[in-house]
Amino acid sequence: MDSNPSRQLLESLMDEAILEAQKAQSVGEVPVGAVVWHAGKIVGRGRNTAEKDAHVVSHAEIHAITEASRQLGGWRLNECILCVTLEPCTMCLGAIRLARIPSIVFGAGDSKQGAVGSLYDLSLDERLGPAPRVIRNIRREACEALLKEFFKSIRN
Repeated sequence: MDSNPSRQLLESLMDEAILEAQKAQSVGEVPVGAVVWHAGKIVGRGRNTAEKDAHVVSHAEIHAITEASRQLGGWRLNECILCVTLEPCTMCLGAIRLARIPSIVFGAGDSKQGAVGSLYDLSLDERLGPAPRVIRNIRREACEALLKEFFKSIRN
């Protein structure tokens, strides 16, 4: 894994995660998207599908991790980067840590459920294994705008 990914790569990955978030939004889901990158390509994609699936664990990160594990033939994703439009919640951060993903990139913070610094910071707890590298605020404005637009449309 590239231990110091370029800003250009991170923005490109976030653009792909934003596309996934837009797909979620187009069918009435909370617009969160995620991608997993490994060895020069995206190996996992995910978006929120909790409403469609009627299942609480149908978060973008879980779908992206599941697809990456299938593509790579194992659950240890220790050479991957996870890029997600919204700061992971405690459930998703647990899955990220268990999958041994060493780098987490996110766009918008989540003051209500964020587990990577906004509400909690489980990324630093070394009892869960080596702390992942965290890169925040990549395309933050675009990620926040998607969420604001979605919740505004629900209120109206």
